[in-house]
Amino acid sequence: MRELLLIKDGEIALKGLNKSTFENILIKNIRRRIEDLGKVTVQKAQSTIYVKPAADDYDIDEALERLKKVFGIAALSKARMTEKSFEKIAEEAVEYLSDLLPFVHTFKVEAKRADKTFPMTSPELCAQLGGVLLSRYHNLKVNVQNPDVVVTVEIRDFGAYIHAKKHEGAGGMPIGSSGKALLLISGGIDSPVAGYMMAKRGIEVSAIHFISPPYTSDRALQKVETLCEKMCDYMGRIQFYIVPFTEIQEEIRRNCPEELFTLIMRRMMMRIALRVAKENGMQALITGESVGQVASQTIGALACTDAVCDMPVFRPLIGMDKNEIIVVSRKIDTFETSIQPYEDCCTVFTPKHPKTKPQLSQILEAEMSYDFDPLLEKAITGIQLKTIYANR
Repeated sequence: MRELLLIKDGEIALKGLNKSTFENILIKNIRRRIEDLGKVTVQKAQSTIYVKPAADDYDIDEALERLKKVFGIAALSKARMTEKSFEKIAEEAVEYLSDLLPFVHTFKVEAKRADKTFPMTSPELCAQLGGVLLSRYHNLKVNVQNPDVVVTVEIRDFGAYIHAKKHEGAGGMPIGSSGKALLLISGGIDSPVAGYMMAKRGIEVSAIHFISPPYTSDRALQKVETLCEKMCDYMGRIQFYIVPFTEIQEEIRRNCPEELFTLIMRRMMMRIALRVAKENGMQALITGESVGQVASQTIGALACTDAVCDMPVFRPLIGMDKNEIIVVSRKIDTFETSIQPYEDCCTVFTPKHPKTKPQLSQILEAEMSYDFDPLLEKAITGIQLKTIYANR
């Protein structure tokens, strides 16, 4: 019989009466992520999601790789389905595992008998199938403590399922199950990691980026779009807002004290992001800030930034150091793109001696030196919107 995927969810199992709502969101996300590969049936039964291809030439390996990055999936396996008789199980196991068992030294068999009408007990099934595999593959020895391969047989309502390699999923909660938020994304290492971490908690993440031509280049913008493409391996798609920010930065430089430039700039960014979020049904902002990493990320500076916001600002990296952030960025394949030498607008007009212990009253007084509202409206009117998908 044809190969299929068995998917186990994780935290969803703890959701009690709301469990079916989360499962339905996960199934929808699974279908979306692999819809271009061909027709499949996706169904849920007995705490397992089954992905069954309609055609023999379906690229199940590509489907597996994509679904390993879908949040809400704890583990998944390629499996062979067969009839619920020991003879067919043994026959299929010998044939299905012929590309694996000749190349390992030790194994054990595990059985999960969800269908209690099956005539053999789990220990009996393990012992007899193990004997069949030992007689067929003479290189094998049984090791129940630390085997090279665990051969699993699951006896379920629809049939018997044989698999031998479990793949770790992305974990977390299905995207879309925890609301929507807007990520302020730069071209650096931190913000893509922040977006990934909040998406893992079930948030549908959109992104907003500020450009300042001619001080920033087209390559800098393309770098950020590439980061979004890599994030889409986990998020499926991202609504990407591009904000023209040059005039605002130039007026800040002309009218505000240099040591407050970065803080006032970030407050202007937050105001624009707040407006975009509200107009598009989002409930929070996300940033990649970490306490003390740079001058604008001291506790006092963060408080001054947050003073313009009347919705939550999530900072999932707030207690992480740079090395911890880099580990995650390498895992999600954004690190090499992030370190490309194309700078974003956050590096434009950087003060030599930024204020590390600002007072909000100082910030407000400096902002009153110029009426920024018309420029904020102009920037919002000039926003470009793109929908970005994974680069496959």
